[in-house]
Amino acid sequence: MKQSNTSKKLLFGKRNYRFLFLAIILISCGFILMTGGGTDDPNYFNEAIFSFRRIRLAPTLVLCGFGIAMYSILTNQASKK
Repeated sequence: MKQSNTSKKLLFGKRNYRFLFLAIILISCGFILMTGGGTDDPNYFNEAIFSFRRIRLAPTLVLCGFGIAMYSILTNQASKK
């Protein structure tokens, strides 16, 4: 039986995983900020669904998160010399 001394190399580097974790946090925060503003009464209209937080801020956070996720996937690992 042969034992190989090959070490398993991760797909991404530590820096890439940090950016990916940051992207997941931003996307989650964006979706959390979008929640709320609804009502159970169909005769009542809540104007809170058109707030700055739900219309501008939350989608911007989500899109920034997706952009950072793409950056973390597409960048190469820094080669150690």
